[in-house]
Amino acid sequence: MRKALLVFIIVIISLSAFAQTPKTYTSSEILLQIKKLNVLNSVLYIAAHPDDENTRLLAYLANEKLYRTGYLSLTRGDGGQNLIGDEQGIDLGLIRTQELLSARRIDGAEQFFTRAYDFGFCKTSEEALKTWGHDKILSDVVWVIRKFRPDVIITRFPPDSRAGHGHHAASAILAREAFDAAADATKFPEQLSQGVTAWQAKRIVWNTFNFGNTNTTAEDQFKLDVGNYNPLLGKGYGEMAALSRSQHKSQGFGVAAQRGTAIEYFSAVKGDKPMNDLMEGVETGWGRMDKPALTDSVNAIISNFDPQHPEKSIGSLISLKRTVDQLPDSITSTLRSFGTSQQEKSRNYLDRQRLDPRYQNNQFWRNSKDFFIDKLIENAGGLFMEATASQQLNVIGDSMKINLVFNNRMGIAIDRAMVSVMGNNYTFDNIQTNENKTNSITIPISDITPASQPYWLEKGLEKGNGSFDVSNQSLIGVAENYDYTANFQVTIAGKVYNFFRPILFKYTDPVKGELYQPIQVVNPVFVNSKQHLIIFKNDDKNLKKNIGFTLQFNAKLADTAKFKYTWNGYTRTLFDSLVNVSKAEVRSINVQLNSNSLKKDSKEYLGGQFSAKPFKNDQFLSLTKIKYDHIPDIFYNYYDRVTLLKMDLKIAGKLVGYIPGAGDKVPEALTEMGYKVVMLSEKDIRGGNLQQYDAIVAGVRAYNVNEWLNNSYNSLMQYVYDGGILLAQYNTSNQIGPVKAKISPYPFTISRNRVTDENATVHFLLPEHPALNYPNKITQQDFEGWIQERSIYNAEKADSSYQRILSMKDPGEEEQDGSLIIANYGKGRFVYTGLVFFRELPTGVPGAYRLFANLIAVGKANAVNNAKPGKKVNTLKSK
Repeated sequence: MRKALLVFIIVIISLSAFAQTPKTYTSSEILLQIKKLNVLNSVLYIAAHPDDENTRLLAYLANEKLYRTGYLSLTRGDGGQNLIGDEQGIDLGLIRTQELLSARRIDGAEQFFTRAYDFGFCKTSEEALKTWGHDKILSDVVWVIRKFRPDVIITRFPPDSRAGHGHHAASAILAREAFDAAADATKFPEQLSQGVTAWQAKRIVWNTFNFGNTNTTAEDQFKLDVGNYNPLLGKGYGEMAALSRSQHKSQGFGVAAQRGTAIEYFSAVKGDKPMNDLMEGVETGWGRMDKPALTDSVNAIISNFDPQHPEKSIGSLISLKRTVDQLPDSITSTLRSFGTSQQEKSRNYLDRQRLDPRYQNNQFWRNSKDFFIDKLIENAGGLFMEATASQQLNVIGDSMKINLVFNNRMGIAIDRAMVSVMGNNYTFDNIQTNENKTNSITIPISDITPASQPYWLEKGLEKGNGSFDVSNQSLIGVAENYDYTANFQVTIAGKVYNFFRPILFKYTDPVKGELYQPIQVVNPVFVNSKQHLIIFKNDDKNLKKNIGFTLQFNAKLADTAKFKYTWNGYTRTLFDSLVNVSKAEVRSINVQLNSNSLKKDSKEYLGGQFSAKPFKNDQFLSLTKIKYDHIPDIFYNYYDRVTLLKMDLKIAGKLVGYIPGAGDKVPEALTEMGYKVVMLSEKDIRGGNLQQYDAIVAGVRAYNVNEWLNNSYNSLMQYVYDGGILLAQYNTSNQIGPVKAKISPYPFTISRNRVTDENATVHFLLPEHPALNYPNKITQQDFEGWIQERSIYNAEKADSSYQRILSMKDPGEEEQDGSLIIANYGKGRFVYTGLVFFRELPTGVPGAYRLFANLIAVGKANAVNNAKPGKKVNTLKSK
């Protein structure tokens, strides 16, 4: 009964459970799974980020060679850019986690992570390892190796500058160190008490590459042709890889399918160099468990497989399972007696589907195949089992209505079928062929139940923001957690099989049809701030501003309640009175602050907290929902505090037009600065009165995602020529993000140059330039407190009409002067900047606000420094 503990072995099963539509299997896919029973080998691919993996190779290894295949991404990609929305940091990491899981659902590999946080682009492995904590992340890699027990480890990158990114090189360094450390019982010995033993992989190889100007392949390296066509899947591995890689939509990684021969190259790093096969020197079949005769048993099932009636294979699969159960060193009885609480089964379902520590050596493959056979019996039998909640959000202290469905679609011989849900058991009576047996139940949610939360966000980032604080060893490496499941217990030929299903929310969209989404257990009250950032100016006198909060009640309340807010180290009670509200009601609360209460040049935080007797705990968390069609809905709880800035800030201008790009939160920052912001479309630009705007700002990557800007070029240039200000934030010019429209009045090139040291010294090349003087005097202090980086995709090869305002550099490199270039054109000016305002403004970096205000300032700025008007240009090359 406890075989469900073994599902770490088959993570692909859990991955399919979280797609918007649960996975079903065709006869050809079932046949491929049966073939996989004869292969007892595993490969672990290691790199740094989502989208680093070689999807074609993973697809080939998992579906052609039939190896158990995994990808270990050290980070969740939190520090990347976002082409589909304005999410950054942790939010982006959540998106990219799900994109990676979507990719794995296609190519058939399994997914793992370490606790490392993607803190953004860095140029050295030393910086990456220091920021993450070398020993901490090495221990994570060792843990995953000891759990996954790969025969071969493959790295995507070399451990040096050819990797092109400090994180990339660090992933190779850690993989090489872990290859040895995982086999050494004196390294991280605390792990050995968690049910693992030391593990020595046969070899580690580097999957060399030919990217851009860097070719690390060589003809004397080991080679594989991974371009095969798989007739059972109806796709070649190049086609499958394109589908998989195209799941990385936030990175703009949609690619065309490739067909035909595709050679992958491998350089031996440690262990024996392969000559003819990746698994040379490793037993590949049942001989690994001294049971070579089982190969014939599996081959017989393959030979007799009937695609029209896959259920006919169930008898042979049951017989095979009996044999596997009797293999030596069995721990079946231990597993079956371990933990009998249905609540524990439900709460720890995914733990058991990922990193369960209960199999060693031969036991590992014995239990892997044992559980795999269970899954094959389920798929071959065509069993339909579903547990769906009537609501996506289910409230602590309330109840959850669950609809249960069981259908024996192929009419296999079933002795009994029942289901256990959160400690409650239900039986399906009188089961007939292809007949839906249903039951609707209501389960109370205890008031001590914790709200659902991604496990790595339970405690958040550790001090230094280099890695997540996860102390539960069993969770390390796990892709995601999901706590609520139904266990369908089906008795076939006298044996009980446990088939777990996540409880999902099912609904019908009039356009998209039937959809499934994860459920969320939520707090009784959400405390949300209306503004995320409030700015006071140093010269404000007795200025009062309301800090708005909303209380969203997810449960009715008629009792005495308090609302308190915490600010500047003090907690104050705003009200303590009777509250009578209904479920789903929203109440607004204002906290009034006087500018005199804040110190000059200060940055503080204000958060709200609600309490009432019926609620077990104080309510202070908000709930974020991230929704995109290509991934399941994502939820997480966070403390929604308001950032309070008091600084010396002046603006010159009132009305700003904003051209949306890939997504950023700059418009909200401009509004708080005192501007009125109008979002501009193609129609607004080509047919509108642009001269009403004091400045027009193009959002990040606007010229990458809006091809219509090419048609608006003349209108924008005329606006500038007549006296307007056009500021273009960074764009990319590589294959992933080509510039689709002309940007500027004079030519320049967008490079891949960046300054990743957020503390890099900034030199003022033109200290008297208006950008550094009006209306705010910019000093070195304005570049303090920046996060992640200084600039990205800087300008280079700029026309002589441009003035370079700043220079900076990363340690050991030459100065870069392309982060901010400005040119006069007619009566106006054009600005291109790679400075990462899209990160700094939402975070509340005062100097970023002051500098941005200068860049879009009207009036005196155009007359200072005796700048000459630019010459009008009618025809320009696209840049």
